[in-house]
Amino acid sequence: MATALASDPKNEVVFLTKAQEGSLKGVKKLLYTPKREASAQTHHYLRGIESAVLQGQAAFETCVAAKRAGFVPDVIVGHAGWGPTLFLKDVFPRTPMALNFEWFYRSHGSDCDFDPSEPVTADDEARIRMKNSTLLADLAACDGGVCPTRYQFEQFPAHLRSQFLISHEGIDTRFFQPDPSARIVLPKLNVDLSGATEIVTYATRGMEPYRGFPQFMEAAHLLLQQRPKTHVVVAGDDRVAYGKAAPKGKTYKQLMLEKFPMDAARLHFVGSLPYGDYVKLLQATSVHVYLTRPFVLSWSMLEAMSCGALVVASDTAPVREVIADGVNGLTTDFFKPEEIAATIGKALEEPKRFEHLRRNARQTILGKYELGTCLRQRLDWVGKLMNAGS
Repeated sequence: MATALASDPKNEVVFLTKAQEGSLKGVKKLLYTPKREASAQTHHYLRGIESAVLQGQAAFETCVAAKRAGFVPDVIVGHAGWGPTLFLKDVFPRTPMALNFEWFYRSHGSDCDFDPSEPVTADDEARIRMKNSTLLADLAACDGGVCPTRYQFEQFPAHLRSQFLISHEGIDTRFFQPDPSARIVLPKLNVDLSGATEIVTYATRGMEPYRGFPQFMEAAHLLLQQRPKTHVVVAGDDRVAYGKAAPKGKTYKQLMLEKFPMDAARLHFVGSLPYGDYVKLLQATSVHVYLTRPFVLSWSMLEAMSCGALVVASDTAPVREVIADGVNGLTTDFFKPEEIAATIGKALEEPKRFEHLRRNARQTILGKYELGTCLRQRLDWVGKLMNAGS
């Protein structure tokens, strides 16, 4: 959105951030620096709130200085809940503010109590309720909100949804497009799968239970035993992005490899890939696996579909919004590695039988999640808020 707006010379686009690295063409960067981290002594219900307030305080002070220097924006676009937008209305009270609302936390009925082996305690319930505090403060201050998917929209209490537009950020379908000639070749990692006929891929920010990593690894263990020609490629970092850390100071990758030893010549951990390599992974895959708890839907699933990949995904609510089993992908029980492995095996055994799923997956993204369409929808929404404010 920032790049699109900056492409018009009539617009002045300022990006408020604490990130020193990175730049966007035509976009001025306005840096803020929090004075400190949240204290370890802060009550654990409030630690996230303190962190957000510290972000908001720093952003506020930076914007006060910018206002004194003569800068007053016509519209503010931000991401709710994390802190930087908390006090912007106090600096620019007449400026319309449009915020992205990604997730409303619930202790029951979505991600937190999805796994029966991790029951929600009374302490969890109180902590989770407080996690929404900064999100609700942003909701009270903003002039409009956007949710990327209907499932995410429906997590918010019904009486708070009236300000929301449902609109995805969008997938660049010209970049993420099918390429039958694509091969997975990563010389720096000594990975060359140009001759492989069965490639199963899995992409994630962190190797963690929220994205079904333990179940995937057990399924991969079964699959490598059953199919001697199969290679498994895992892209992502050995960390936790969401949820609890692994016990005993280990990572989930370490725990799963200890529990399910696999042929290192056919199991490839490639880390977080540059986009040029990442798109080839999605284009060259025989089967792409996406597993998730009822939580924020990952872009990776939509990007894989845009590349015409055959996606095997968990039969969970955010997935069902996009994938219909047997129509544009295959779904399977999140908690059953044997079923996951069997579904992947079926897809590998009869690839031509599922060619129409690949085509339909691509069409789903072109029809509902194409970047240009989504961007125009969001820009139109922001423009209307700005005009209403003026």
